[in-house]
Amino acid sequence: MLRYQAGDAAAFEPLYRRHRDGVYRHLLHGCGRPAIAGELFHDVWLNVIRTRADWQPRARFATWLYRIAHHRLIDWWRATPPGLEPLPEPGDDDDAGTVPAALWLPRREQPDEQLLSAERGQRLRAALARLPIEQRDAFLLHEEGGLSLAEIAEVAGVGRETIKSRLRYALARLREALADDRT
Repeated sequence: MLRYQAGDAAAFEPLYRRHRDGVYRHLLHGCGRPAIAGELFHDVWLNVIRTRADWQPRARFATWLYRIAHHRLIDWWRATPPGLEPLPEPGDDDDAGTVPAALWLPRREQPDEQLLSAERGQRLRAALARLPIEQRDAFLLHEEGGLSLAEIAEVAGVGRETIKSRLRYALARLREALADDRT
C-alpha cells in the first residue's frame, strides 16, 4: 500500500487480488443480494483509490480496507427501507462444482455428501441472514476478513470486549441454527 500511495499504480493489483474475494463475500453476506454486493464492492474499491493518500500504516491494510467496507455496508443498511431483510439468494454458487459420477471418490466428493454440503451452505447463509447486523458483521470480519478482535473493534468503532460478545452471541446462534447438522 505504501508503494501504491506513493504513486506506483502497479502496486494496486496485488492488493486487489489478495483482498477482493474476502471483501466481496463480506459485503454479500452483509446485504444478501449479489447485485447490491457488487455495487458496494465497486464503491469500496473506488473509495480505496480516492482516499489512498489518507491511509496511515498504523494498522494493517486489511483493517483499513474492511473499515471502508464496513462503513459502506452500514450506509447501505441505513438507506434500506425497514423490513427489507437480507435473504440469501439462490445463485450460481449454490451448485458450484460438479457432482462426480465415480463412486470411488473420497467421501467428501460423493454425490450425497456434496448435496448435504450444499444444503448446509444454504442453511448457514440463511442463519447468517437472521443474525443481528452487528453480530453478522463481527462474525464475517473475523471469518471472511481474517481480522483479529482488536482490528474488528477498530473497524466497528467499539471496544474489544463488545466484539468478543458479538462473536460469542453470533457463534451461539449459528450453532443453534445448524445443530442438526452435527447429528
